[in-house]
Amino acid sequence: MKESYEFVAIFSYEDDGINIRFPDLEEAISYAETTKEALKNAKEVLELVLYNREEEEIKIPKSTPLEKIKCKENEKTVTVSVWMPLVRNEMEEQAVKKTLTIPQWLNKLAEAQNVNFSKVLQSALKEYLKIKRIL
Repeated sequence: MKESYEFVAIFSYEDDGINIRFPDLEEAISYAETTKEALKNAKEVLELVLYNREEEEIKIPKSTPLEKIKCKENEKTVTVSVWMPLVRNEMEEQAVKKTLTIPQWLNKLAEAQNVNFSKVLQSALKEYLKIKRIL
């Protein structure tokens, strides 16, 4: 897996906002109301699409060179860079909500002791799975 990627985004300035698309990644589309927001959204959607393609083992194409991309009058190109080690870490450390069931008496005792249920469950799972370090 590559450490970084760089793709060209096209910002289409319309009356109702800015449409964002990446010619090399058809599923990478977004929208924004301002250029500042468009830059942020372009980076976020590119990160998500690239991470998903890596996870699903879908080929990531080479980026079309900026000079080969033709724009309409209301469009501008922007080069967006992504540092994948950071993206992978953020995605893998993302919290996942789980619903679980415990007996009421145990819940009452734990709440009386101000137990952090998430922390206790994580510790118990690491112990059960024999995980000695943070992955």
